[in-house]
Parts: sequence; structure tokens; C-alpha cells
Amino acid sequence: MASSSTSSMQKSFKYDVFLSFRGIDTRKNFVDHLYHALQQQGIYTYKDDMRIKKRKRISDELIGSIQDSKFYIIVFSKNYASSPWCLDELVKIMECHKTTQHNVYPVFYDVEPTEVRKQSGAVGEAFAKHEKAEAAEKWSEAMKEAADLAGLELKNTADGHEAKFIQKIVEDISLELHTINFSFDKKLVGIETRVNDFVSSLDLGINDVRMIGIKGMGGAGKTTLARAVFDKISFRFEDKSFVENVREVTNTPLSGLKSLQEQILSDVLNDKDIRVSGVHEGQNILKRRMRGRKVLIALDDVDDIEQLEALAGEHDWFKSGSRIIITTRDEQVLLAHRVTLIHDVNLLSDKEASCLFSRYAFGREIPVQGYQELAEQVVHYASGLPLTIKVLGSLLFGKDKAEWKDALERLKTIPLAKTLKILELSYTALEEDYKEIFLDVACIMKGGTRKDQVIKVLESCGFCAKIGLRVLQLKSLITVDVYRGYEFVSMHDHLREMGMNIVRRLHPKMPKKHSRLWKNDEIEHILANDLGTEETRCIRLYTEKLDPYILIKGLAKMKALRFLYVDMRDCLWNLELDTFSPSFPDTLEYLSFNQYPFTSLPKTFQASNLVTLEMRRSKIILLWEGGERKVLEKLRFLDLSYSKLKTLDLRLVPNLETLTLTGCSDLVEFPDGIWKLESLKSLELDGCKLLEKLSEDLHRLRYLEKLNLSSTSIEYLPESISILKHLKYLQLDRCQSIEKLPEDLGQLKSLEHLSLSSTKIQHLPDSIYMLKHLESLNLDNCTLLEKIPEDLGQLESLEHLTLSYTKIQYLPDSICMLKRLESLKLTNCQLLEKLPEDLGQLESLEQLSLSSTKIKHLPNSICMLKHLKSLELNFILLEELPEDLGQLESLENLTLSSTKIQHLPDSICMLKHLKSLNLGDCWFLEKLPEDLGQLKCLDKLHISYTKIKHFPDSISMLKHLKVLKLHDWASFEMLPEDLSGLRCLKVLLMLSTKIRHLPDSICMLKHLKLLSLAQCWLLEKLPDDIGRLEFLEKLRLHHTKIKYLPDSISMLKHLKVLKLDECQLLEMLPEDLGGLDCLEVLRLSYTKIRNLPDSICMLKHLEYLDLDHCSLLEKLPEDLSGLVCLQVLRLPYTYIRYLPDSICMLKQLRVLNLCECSLLEKLPEDLGELESLEFLNIVGTSVWFIPQGIHNLIVGLHFCGSRRLLHSFGFDVEDEDVNEDKYIYEYEDDYEDQYGYGYEYDDEEEDEML
Repeated sequence: MASSSTSSMQKSFKYDVFLSFRGIDTRKNFVDHLYHALQQQGIYTYKDDMRIKKRKRISDELIGSIQDSKFYIIVFSKNYASSPWCLDELVKIMECHKTTQHNVYPVFYDVEPTEVRKQSGAVGEAFAKHEKAEAAEKWSEAMKEAADLAGLELKNTADGHEAKFIQKIVEDISLELHTINFSFDKKLVGIETRVNDFVSSLDLGINDVRMIGIKGMGGAGKTTLARAVFDKISFRFEDKSFVENVREVTNTPLSGLKSLQEQILSDVLNDKDIRVSGVHEGQNILKRRMRGRKVLIALDDVDDIEQLEALAGEHDWFKSGSRIIITTRDEQVLLAHRVTLIHDVNLLSDKEASCLFSRYAFGREIPVQGYQELAEQVVHYASGLPLTIKVLGSLLFGKDKAEWKDALERLKTIPLAKTLKILELSYTALEEDYKEIFLDVACIMKGGTRKDQVIKVLESCGFCAKIGLRVLQLKSLITVDVYRGYEFVSMHDHLREMGMNIVRRLHPKMPKKHSRLWKNDEIEHILANDLGTEETRCIRLYTEKLDPYILIKGLAKMKALRFLYVDMRDCLWNLELDTFSPSFPDTLEYLSFNQYPFTSLPKTFQASNLVTLEMRRSKIILLWEGGERKVLEKLRFLDLSYSKLKTLDLRLVPNLETLTLTGCSDLVEFPDGIWKLESLKSLELDGCKLLEKLSEDLHRLRYLEKLNLSSTSIEYLPESISILKHLKYLQLDRCQSIEKLPEDLGQLKSLEHLSLSSTKIQHLPDSIYMLKHLESLNLDNCTLLEKIPEDLGQLESLEHLTLSYTKIQYLPDSICMLKRLESLKLTNCQLLEKLPEDLGQLESLEQLSLSSTKIKHLPNSICMLKHLKSLELNFILLEELPEDLGQLESLENLTLSSTKIQHLPDSICMLKHLKSLNLGDCWFLEKLPEDLGQLKCLDKLHISYTKIKHFPDSISMLKHLKVLKLHDWASFEMLPEDLSGLRCLKVLLMLSTKIRHLPDSICMLKHLKLLSLAQCWLLEKLPDDIGRLEFLEKLRLHHTKIKYLPDSISMLKHLKVLKLDECQLLEMLPEDLGGLDCLEVLRLSYTKIRNLPDSICMLKHLEYLDLDHCSLLEKLPEDLSGLVCLQVLRLPYTYIRYLPDSICMLKQLRVLNLCECSLLEKLPEDLGELESLEFLNIVGTSVWFIPQGIHNLIVGLHFCGSRRLLHSFGFDVEDEDVNEDKYIYEYEDDYEDQYGYGYEYDDEEEDEML
């Protein structure tokens, strides 16, 4: 079926369906049954029942009925083509399909699609009588086009049973009609994408019972998403029920779970009087009555497993095909109920948040003029939380700027009560120790802290951190994200704000009594005035000015302080402690003092409770001064990174588990007594550049798990290192002196990660095959490494192998035995010429990087890599791909740039999961497979420098394609006529092609945001309906031959950038150009524009207007005052004779370039009113007088003009020559960079468009 976007079907239609059929074949049987089935389903259908008198040609009335129908069902039968009437109907139907994107549904009743397409068989016989008819050609083309559309064939559907066939048609039409008719609340920004993503996870086509959870923090939009999904798909189910506020109702004494059970039964059974005596009976009734019904049930705001057990106990309560949607803040509830499909609700992006806020605050999609900066502050504060955005939008609606500023200032100290009330429900439900953990994370830990660091802090303070963080995560109070292999703990700004508010409100006016302090000014005031109290338990301070003596002294009264974090921020203090120096509180369990200015700890500090001590970038030389030997029995974590430490007596920290001395560049010897640290698990010495050897006693660290020696001067590892039975991580990156490893390295039985990048290793010890737990082996940039051990394949746990930039010439055959290997990186192995023939045995391989090697062919077995997701083959001598490449069923990314391939195997079209295909610089590639459109998941296609002349027609079937890049493709001449199927396309780049015109169907790409036709030298015009690209934001037409812009361009309400540079045949702009409400950049340099339409002054968001070298331009519109956002106006080499006085009203104008406007004799008297002006260039003009008001701007104004002129009006000019042109261009280039509107397209812009 050829479908359309929802937006194309917004007009009102008289009929849902128009039936086109041949009466003598199907009127009294098939069509009659189909008509009544459609009507019974509530689908209003037009069927010609002889009410319209038959003529040789269809009447205007019938044409009107065709145009007034949403859907067309064409029933092709043996005699359909014998009727000129039917064929004229068909032509009109296909015309409507192409021009207005109506849906066409071909049904092949007793003929095959190929008979209709080729007019052969029975269809050919029927059509033969029209061969000489004037309309024969267009009839034939219409049949071909219709036959190419997706439809249904009776003999291949439902085993040829007409009743089932009709049922299938009705189901399909019902689904499509619901999709068209369904619309979301216009205030719900971004909901359509989120709903579609969620619906796809429901797998509605699979006949099983599914429970799906939606989890997220309060106010994030869980209920909104659930309701939107429910509304969108409910028509597919026999019965349905949306149960709101489960948590709240459950806790109501007079109703409770029993009332919710009654609601579900009432909704599903359509019985308002149903009652249950108790929850247990309700469960039994639900189980009994639901089992025979395919239901859709949504349970909103669930917070207890008992609720799910009472309302949706087991899957077998429901009929196959049922779906149960559950929203909750607490993921544990879902896990306990064995819900395996859990969907995280995504907060709004900044762009979506701005749009949503504008709808509530201004009643439009963008902020009104003058409120942009204030609106940005609101959006930043809301941090993507829909609840906050709606509350603030409604609150600020109709308020003036002063009231906005007051409201924003208030939010700095007083959070929104409505938001806090909803968020705090999750906190209230926590147990006491978890509440303390939450408050610690909210108040004293920065966002995006590594999870292991958070655990260290919390454990230092006596909490069960691992389970505590997991509870908070499950309750959506924190998030844990993975970045580059590390887990990071984050918290939404409003949740952090809530935690801080909980601490503050106990003593709202007395910070000294707060349990946690985090505001610098409050802390500095308390410490400087000796106002500390025993209520304070935690402090986080960033300071540049507080005297360290005063700081430590001010802590004296804080007798219960357990956590202290201080960052002196570029502190220049260099102090000595004396016997009278103040001390830290002895209750401290966690002490972190970055840039600590003293050379040791205070003598009076007992440190008996200290678990963690961190003094990064400090002046510390010794732990204790003057021979003090205080033993820190409880200390487990010590970090003195980037300090002045020269030696360290580790006998003072006998129970240390983690020692971090990263970047201690003065450390010349291994820490004394390290062998006594029996509990040591992690030792990090990376960046200790003077460290040349390790202690021979290293092997005595029997519990050591991590050893990082990267960027040291160590020359070798002691043989005894192989005794470290618990060692998991060994990092030797950039150890330039290491040339070999111990021969018995294989004795490290627990080793999981071995990283040797950028070392001088020439070979690996043979024993390496014994590392049975090794998961990662990194040999990147080991430029002397020529081979790897033959037995490498015995590393049975290996998942990641990096050999890039080495001198290896081959891979041992045993590598094919690595059954767990997920990534194999061989980039820039310039001596590598071939791969093992059995490479396909790497059954877990997901990433294979072979770029810049000498590989000429791939082994056929590569097609057996069923889990391969990324295959990188750039810059290699490859001439062909394996014919069975299509068997790589998981492949998502295929890059072939700068290869010698001449064709792509047809099987490539079988790659059902391929998302990105890069064919850049494939000079010998002449064509694409005809079935390219079968790549259903393809979303990025990049083609450049090939011999391909055109696309296969099937490209229009790439319904998920988002980015299509075709540049520097001199052979490419035309696009397929039908592009309407590219319904998701957002970016279309055609740079330097030979294309002469764009197909009209390009105007159907409703989601297109960027269209670039730059340097398409032969392109002379745009389609007249280009204005239908309603979401287009950037249109680049520079260096084309277009002579005019179609009037419809003014309909592009989202267009921000219009580039027409070097369109040397362009003479005029549309009169209503001012209709481009969002236009920010307009570039018209080197065109033949003679004048600008007056409506240009309506472009209230225009920031950049370039008319450079518009040599025929003689004047500007008189009223420029409407260009309230204009910042840059470039008029070099134009023939303007004067500037309108209204230019002085452009309060945002920063750059005015009038260079070489030789006919310009004077500047407006009030030019000094341009309060934002930074740059004025009048070089090469005839200006002889500078208005007095310019003197008001001279501070900060860059003024380029005649030296004599400037001198004569009292401006200082340097005596030496100045390269004005160079200065001008450098200054204006800053604005090019600022606006980001250069000629090149980069990945950052692509991400923005997506």
C-alpha cells in the first residue's frame, strides 16, 4: 500500500474509501461483500452503483468523489482494463496519489500484479482494444504505477478464501485510517517519536501476552506517554481500560485496590454495576473473565508489587495478543513482577523544551521577540522536565519582562512547590539510611561522578553504598550511565534541588545548623566567623580566597563532621604548619582537599576515623611532619596524585586498599614498605615519569587487582609479577622503555585487561595463551610488533583485540578460535595483506576494522559472522565483496570509502539491519543494486566520487532513511521521479552533481530539515511546491543557475538559513519573502538582485544579511526597523547611494560592512544610535563626513576607513600601515564561525538535524 504522512491527510474528506472496480466482474460478488464489510466497520465508502449515468468518460461528479476520498481501493480483475471508464478513474486516482499523496491500495482479484504491470495475459487481452486510443499511453503508465504499489493478491492471501481476504483488506484499511485520523494533542512536543518508539517495542503483530513498564522520575511524562500510546493503539483491542493514579487510589481507605479491580472489570465487560467483595475475589474474577479477551490495560503510577498482583497477576490471566502497560517511578516493582520489557522515559531536548514552553507561555512554537534570553533561562532551569516547563509556562503567560525576571530570580532560592511535591513522593518512601544516601548524593556530590568514587565516599561514611545506590536508581532518583567503560552517577537538577530543599527547610534561616553545606558564600561566612555547629556533617567547598588557616580553624566546632571536600581553586598558598596550627575534626571519615597548601597533615589531627584521604595537586611532601608516625588504621583509600611527594612510608597505612599516585613527577622510587600492604587492591602510578623500576617485593601484594604503570620510565617488569594471582588490570601504555614482557606472564591467571599501547614491545611471550580470563588486549601503536603468538586463539575469554598501527603481516589461524571476540581492530596495519580463511568462525564478532591495510579480498567465510554490526573497509585495495555478504544479518554499519570495488553484490539488499552505508570515493563503482530499497533500516547513505549516474527506483522504499549525502559526484544526473517513500528523510545533500531538476515528489518529504544543492551548476529551478517542505530549516542553493525562487518558498515557516551565494542568474526575490517567520540567515552575495522586496523587513528573526557584490543593488527598503534581530549587514561592492534612516533603529546590529560602496556619500545622522555596533567598514566609499553620534560608539568600535577622514574628525589612527583587508576578513570570519553557516557540512550539523 502506498501510504501518506498524517500531515497530508489533515483536510476533511467526504469519503474514507473510493472503490474502483469493473462491474461485470465483481459488482455482485466480491466488491459487494467488501463494500458491506467496510461499511460495517464504520468506514464510509464510495461505490458507484449506477447512480451516475455512464458516459464514455468519467464525469466531474465522479472526479469530485475521487478527490474527496482518503483511500482508493483498486480491484483489478480480468476485464478491468477493457473499460475506458475504469482506466480514466485509475489515471485520476494515480494523479491524486502523486500530487496529494492519497493512499492507494491495489487488490489483484483474479489477475497477477505482473499482468497489470506489463499488460499481459488476460489484462493484455482486455487492454488490446485500446492500443490506438489517444489515452492508451497514460492508461498503460497508470496501470504500471499502480501495480508497483504494495497491495494484496487473492491467490496468495488467506489461501484464496475471499471472506478472509476481505477481512484482511478491512483490517489493513482500518489500521491506515486510524493512523491518518489519529492526532496528538498539539501541546505535546516530541510525543509522536516517543510513542512510535514505544509502540514498536510492543510488537503488536506477535500473538503473545506482554507486560511493558515505563519508568522515570516524577513529572517526566510517564503518564502522558502511556496515555498517548493507549489512545493510538486501543482500536486494535477488543476491550481496554486505563487505570489512573494507582498509588493514590490504593492508599485511599474507602476505595483501595478493590475499586481499581472493579474499574477494570467495568471497562472491559461494559458493566457499570459490577462489584467485588474483596481483593482476593477480584483477582479470581479478573483471571476468569479476562482469559477470553484480547485486552489493552494501562496501570498508571504503580508503586507496590501488591498492586500488580491484584490487577495484572499473571500473563495467563489474559488472552494472547493482550498488552499491559505499567508506569512507575520504582523499577524494582517491575522486576519483582517479572516484567522484562522496561522503557525509560526520555526527558525533552533543549529544542523540544523550548517549543513546549513557548506553547504554554506564548501560545506559539518559538519565544516572542525580546523574550528569547529569558525563555532560554527557563528552559535551562527545567532541564527537560515537562512538568516544570508546563508549570512555568502557565505561570509566566501574560507577564511582563520585569515579572519574568523576578520569577527567575526567585527560583534560585525557592524551588517550584508543585514540582517538589510530586518529586518528594519518591524520597518519602525511602528507608532512613537510603534517605541519608540520597541527601549526600544530592548535596555534596557533583553531577556525573564516577560510581566507584561515589561508593568510596559513601562507604567511607559507613553506608552500604552498593545496595543504597541501586535502590535510588530503581526508584528513578539517580541514573547510572556508562561512558568509555566507566559507570557515572547522575541526578536530575530538580531532584538535586529537592534534596537541598529538604536539608534547608529544617532551619531555613540558619545555614550553620544545616546537616550539609554546599554553598560557598554560606560556608565561608560560617568558617570565617567561627559559627560552626555539631549539626553539620558534610561540607563541599570551592574557594579561591579563604585563608587555609581560617578554614581549618573554623572547622573546630563541627564535632560531628564526617565528610569534607575542599578545592582551593588555583591556590598560590605555600604554607608551613606549626605546633599551634589548627586541626581537622577527628570525626572525619572522608577528607578530600585539592591543592592542599601545607606540606603535611596537622600534628593535632588524630585521623583515627579517616577512611579516605585525597589531596590531589597538593603541596604535601610527607604525611606527618617532624618524624610523627601516626598510624591510620582505618584508611582504605589514599590519593596524592599530582603532588610534590618524593617518597611515602606506607607502614603508616597498613590497611590501604587503593593507592593512587598518578602524575607524581617527583617520585623517584617505589613507595617504601609497599609489600606490607596486604589488603592493597589498586596501585596507580601512571605519569610518575622518574620511576624507573618496581620493587622486587611487588609479588607480595597478593590481593592486588589493578596495576597502572602507564607513562613511567620503567624498563622491565620483575619476573615475580607473575605470582600476582588476583591481578585483573595491567596497564603499561606509553612505557617507552619497555621492550619485552616476562616470559611467564601467562601465570597471571586472573588477568582480564592488558594494555600495551605505544610501547616498544617487539613480541609477546608465548605463555600469553595461558591467560584464560583475558578479555581485552590492546597493542595499538606498538610499531615494532611484527607478529603475535601462534597460540593466541587459546585466549578463550578474549573479547577485544586491538592491533592497529602495528607491523604484523598476518594473523595466526588460531585467531579463528576466539569464540567470544567482539571487536578486532586492524586499522593501519600497512603490512597486513590477508585474513585467515576461517575468519567466519569468530561467532561473537561485532566490530571488524580493516581500514588502511593491504587487504585485497575478504574470505568468503566472513559472511558467517552473524553478529557482526560494523565492518570498516576504508582505504584498502579491495575490488569486490563476497557475493553472500547479505548473510551478515546483524550488520548495521558498512564503510567502503576509497576502495576499488566495481559493484555491490545483490545480496547486500538482504542486510535487514543495515543503518549506515558509506560509498565515498569509490571511483570504480558504476551502479547500485536494483533492490537497494530492501534495506529497510538504512538511515544514512553517503555516496561521492563514483561513476553512478542514477539511483534505482527502489530507493523510494527506504522509509527509514534520514540522511542522503551525494557530493562531488560529477556523473550523477537525476533523481528518481518518485521520492515520496522517503518519509523520514531529514538531510538531503547533493553537492557538485549534474542534476538539472528536482522531481516534484521531493516536496512530499515532510520531515526534510536540510536541503543542500550547492554547486549543482546545471540546476535552473526548484519545484513550484517547494513550500510544502514544512519543516525545512536550511536551504542551500549557492553556485546554481536558478533564476527565481517559487512563490511557495514563503510557506517555509521553519526555514532558518537560505543561501543563494553565487546564483549569478538570480535577479529577484518573491514579494512575500517576509513570510519566512524563522529566517535567521539570508545570503545573496554575487547575485543580480536589483532590489529587495519590502516584505524583507518583516523578517524579525533575521540575524545575518549578506549582499556582498550585488552590483546591481542601488537601494535598501526604506523601513528596516522590523529587522529587530539583525546583527550583521554586509553591503560591499553594491551601488547603494544612501542608507535609510531606519537603519539606526537596528539595536542589535554589530557589523556594518559598506566596503567599496563607491556611490555612498554620507552616513545617517543618527548612526550613533546603533548601540551594539562593533565593526564599521567604509573603506572605498565616498563618505566625507562622519556623524557626531559615532563618537559615542568609539569605545569598542572597530572603524575601517580613510586615514585622512578619520584624522580630520578626531579619531586616533596608528602611523604604521595596517592590512585592512586581512583585518576585515578575519573579523567577519569570526561571525561565520559563530553562525556556523560555512559551505561545509559536518557531523555536528547532522546530529543537530537528527
